[in-house]
Amino acid sequence: MSFSDVVQQLRTTFNSGKTRDVDFRLNQLQALLRCYEENTAEMANVLAADLRKHKQEAHLLEIEFILNDLRNTLFNLREWVKPEKPEKSLVNMMDGVYIYKDPYGVVLVIGAWNYPLQLTLVPVAAAIAAGNCVVIKPSEVAPASAKFIADVLPKYLSQDCYRVVTGGPKETSELLKEKFDYVFYTGSGRVGKIIHQACSENLTPCTLELGGKSPCYLDGTANIAIAARRILWGKFINAGQTCIAPDYILCSKQVQKQFLEEARKVLKEWYGTNPKDSPDLCRIINQNHFQRLTSLLKGANVAIGGETDLQDRYISPTILID
Repeated sequence: MSFSDVVQQLRTTFNSGKTRDVDFRLNQLQALLRCYEENTAEMANVLAADLRKHKQEAHLLEIEFILNDLRNTLFNLREWVKPEKPEKSLVNMMDGVYIYKDPYGVVLVIGAWNYPLQLTLVPVAAAIAAGNCVVIKPSEVAPASAKFIADVLPKYLSQDCYRVVTGGPKETSELLKEKFDYVFYTGSGRVGKIIHQACSENLTPCTLELGGKSPCYLDGTANIAIAARRILWGKFINAGQTCIAPDYILCSKQVQKQFLEEARKVLKEWYGTNPKDSPDLCRIINQNHFQRLTSLLKGANVAIGGETDLQDRYISPTILID
């Protein structure tokens, strides 16, 4: 079935009013919850295959996250869908004024590779809850997770309302030629520009959740021991592959010295004397990203770490200084 056929089938379903029914939405969300609960072990396995995520990290940042998000949606949905009664102004004082929450229609959710389950399935659940039909495009960069979504979700969700499509940049480009009613994308700014341009052709509203830089300012009044633990956790969780991970620290030379002393102790406590052997340190998603990152180390002043292994996609916890 072509992408045009998929979108047309979903549009026919949406126009029938099937997904507007709140009981139907709740039924589908309950099925999605059952999907999560019955496949937690497999979800941990695919995250380990893609990113070598430790089981605890997989549960904390992906599996439990999507479970709790969905449970919250199920608990609140009937309240969320009720019409709102805003305050009246003099112009409409005698009127009945309501805000109704209507679904957009056929929406496209394009997931990311760094948290391949969470960043795909959380917006999918939201789109279902809002009464839309959904095309789900998981990231091909995390192939095990993409295959899991493509193989397992159709067993639980209505196929005339929600469809999973897979593929790389070529397939995504073809998919973006279709007219959607909303597009939700998580990923890089470079691809975000392409998606924004494609959406502009049809004046399609879109949400672009893109990466950026996240500096930390650290001065001498801070508790350096506590700050070091918090900053390092935020940076080295998922091997730093998090859009809001701290990228750099702004500080004095004195604070830099104190921070490095604490960092050495913390990293040894967390990952041991040989971090490569630690089961708690993730790997870079693929060799292309590995080479991009290691190129940044060339000529850099490495204060901690700097060891790399291309075959293992391993980069040790590394801190560079000016």
